[in-house]
Amino acid sequence: HLLIEKDHTFSLDFSEKINFSRPSIDVTMQSAAEVYGAGATGILLSGASIDGTEGLRSIGGKDGFTVVQEPEDAEVAYMPKQAIDAGVAKLILHRDGLAAFINNLSPLFY
Repeated sequence: HLLIEKDHTFSLDFSEKINFSRPSIDVTMQSAAEVYGAGATGILLSGASIDGTEGLRSIGGKDGFTVVQEPEDAEVAYMPKQAIDAGVAKLILHRDGLAAFINNLSPLFY
C-alpha cells in the first residue's frame, strides 16, 4: 500500500490486501485524511473494485474535498457508482471537468 506519512513523504506498506487490492486506494486516502485533514482532496476514477469509497469517506470525515468521476463517463462505472451511492462524493465530474478541476488545484500549492 502507498501511505502518506506525517512528514509528508510516501512509504510503502506490504501488509495484507484490503478489498482484494494491494495497493488499496482506501489505505492511501485514509492516510492522506489523517495527514492533511481538511486540506486533503480525494479523486476517484474508473474501476471495478469496491476500493475507494471508504477512503473518500475518511477524507470527507476530516472536512476534505471528494470528487468522483461521472459513472457514465468512466471506463468501468462500478467504483465511482459505489462512492456516489454511499453519499461520499461532494462533486461528480466528467473527464473534461476532472482535468480542469485538477489543473485549478495546482496554483493553490505554489
